[in-house]
Amino acid sequence: MSAPTTKKPTVTEREARQVAEAAREQDWRKPSFAKELFLGRFRLDLIHPHPLPADEDVRRGEEFLARLREFCETRIDSALIEREARIPDEVIAGLKELGALGMKIDPRYGGLGLTQVYYNRALALAGSASPAVGALLSAHQSIGVPQPLKIFGTQEQKDAFLPRCARTDISAFLLTEPDVGSDPARLATTAVRDGDDYILDGVKLWTTNGVVADLLVVMARVPKSDDGTDGTGGKGGITAFVVEADSEGVTVENRNAFMGLRGLENGVTRFHRVRVPAANRIGPEGAGLKIALTTLNTGRLSLPAMCVGAGKWCLKIAREWSGAREQWGKPVALHEAVGSKISFIAATTFALEAVVDLSSQMADENRNDIRIEAALAKLYGSEMGCLMADELVQIRGGRGFETAESLAARGERAVPAEQMLRDLRINRIFEGSTEIMHLLIAREAVDAHLSVAGDLIDPDKSLQDKAKAGAGAGVFYAKWLPKLVAGPGQLPTSYGDFKHGIDLSPHLRYVERHARKLARSTFYAMSRWQGRMETKQGFLGRIVDIGAELFAMSAACVRAELLRREGDHGREAYQLADAFCRQARIRVDELFTRLWSNTDDLDRKVVKGVLGGSYEWLEQGIVDPSGEGPWIADATPGPSQRENVRRPLK
Repeated sequence: MSAPTTKKPTVTEREARQVAEAAREQDWRKPSFAKELFLGRFRLDLIHPHPLPADEDVRRGEEFLARLREFCETRIDSALIEREARIPDEVIAGLKELGALGMKIDPRYGGLGLTQVYYNRALALAGSASPAVGALLSAHQSIGVPQPLKIFGTQEQKDAFLPRCARTDISAFLLTEPDVGSDPARLATTAVRDGDDYILDGVKLWTTNGVVADLLVVMARVPKSDDGTDGTGGKGGITAFVVEADSEGVTVENRNAFMGLRGLENGVTRFHRVRVPAANRIGPEGAGLKIALTTLNTGRLSLPAMCVGAGKWCLKIAREWSGAREQWGKPVALHEAVGSKISFIAATTFALEAVVDLSSQMADENRNDIRIEAALAKLYGSEMGCLMADELVQIRGGRGFETAESLAARGERAVPAEQMLRDLRINRIFEGSTEIMHLLIAREAVDAHLSVAGDLIDPDKSLQDKAKAGAGAGVFYAKWLPKLVAGPGQLPTSYGDFKHGIDLSPHLRYVERHARKLARSTFYAMSRWQGRMETKQGFLGRIVDIGAELFAMSAACVRAELLRREGDHGREAYQLADAFCRQARIRVDELFTRLWSNTDDLDRKVVKGVLGGSYEWLEQGIVDPSGEGPWIADATPGPSQRENVRRPLK
């Protein structure tokens, strides 16, 4: 057996992109509303009429939500968790007893077997009681052991681990390292084959649930070998393993603390010659990143689900406070400057719930490929959630900046608005930062173009390959481009079934027209920049943001019509959808303008100047309170020199 390497992988930008490209799903076997939207095709038929859950799924889901609500109201003390920076052991024990650890696990393994729709509603409810509790449940089930085993695990692995995850064991997902974030090609943790086992060495950072976890999903690099004794042919590559957290050589070296989510059990975990049975490998060698990305296709929906819960709470507090607080002779809600913020919170909460519920129901039905929808939901939800919390703090004024504990101490209602803002901030970074989500979604959005013209713009391809690609691209674009000229969005009678008192049909026509405009803009950019397109991250980010707004508008209108048909606040839903669409259209128009009118080129020059020291004079006149130490902690493999702060909860 070879010794663990201490040298970090040296990876070029091109090699890193190749690793990421190899990990993504290459084929589109099912229709995708969002993919079609980016191609300029408004496939309303894929989401309307709004899909609905089965009656039995509704019954089981509502029964669990009722039990969970009672638990949240009587057993979870959010202020205590914030104050002590820890979820009490008895709360976690109660969640286990309730079955909350197994919400998404099949009943045959002891789980509740809830649908994605009700799982997300449960997370929104639990997260409203305590965002730290929501994060614990989400990390355990959305990206921890249950989800990858559900999709990729062997029957033996499911039998061995899922019953534990459903009732007793907490799981965590370990990918990030001190020097590896969204660039997994540089992954330094290794897993070296030794007979029937693998030997793990390395350090993992920001291991949510890692401090209290019983089971870990660990991503490690397996060296390529020639023996092929395991049936994989010794392929090697980034590979996923289920690891017992109490294995010899596993040390939780630090419990990390953050500006928000103070109850989060997040740590640094070191592996030193940890022996893991080959039977615990998930999928073949080299499939780790594909497993991670596929798991996140639906796993990402948990974050926007909790943002929906946050939006609902922000709306409740904004309504109650701004009706009670008077300035200049009337409630502050009736002053336009405050009222516009309340309208934004209400309309955005409605639209975000529409996006999450629609995406979740499509995931449950499994008729559509929702990889883009889920990514858009995560991107849009995390950004809008932060904005709503920020607006609530502004509405509350000085009280919004004051802690709940301080408010209570001087006799006022303990409203944790500032805590909500701190807790939500991480969602713009968790499970793919906004910047990475822009690039990930943009890659999927231009997939059709790269499929037919990729070789044409690849500088490494031969002239023969380019000629072949050019012929294929010519056929594709000859059929596709003419369809972007006109469509139903130009007909005043289109989507007339969305007119009931309030008329939502103009918004759907707007979506159809601007989907075609979005596709034309993307094509023009590819023609202009060709192989350099991937470096235009500002442009790609705006393309994705436009798509997110158009998707949210579509979901809001479809949800409003569903509620109208069911007689459930239909008139009010139409009003909220109308308000949201009008607000979104302003943002979309601005984003289209900024596609071509922006400071991207100038910004690049300024950045080079900053890095080159040209503006160091601008930093004079301050003191830096930062402590000493390296920017990135040393993660050299080897035995731990620190106390194990793991806190098992059994």
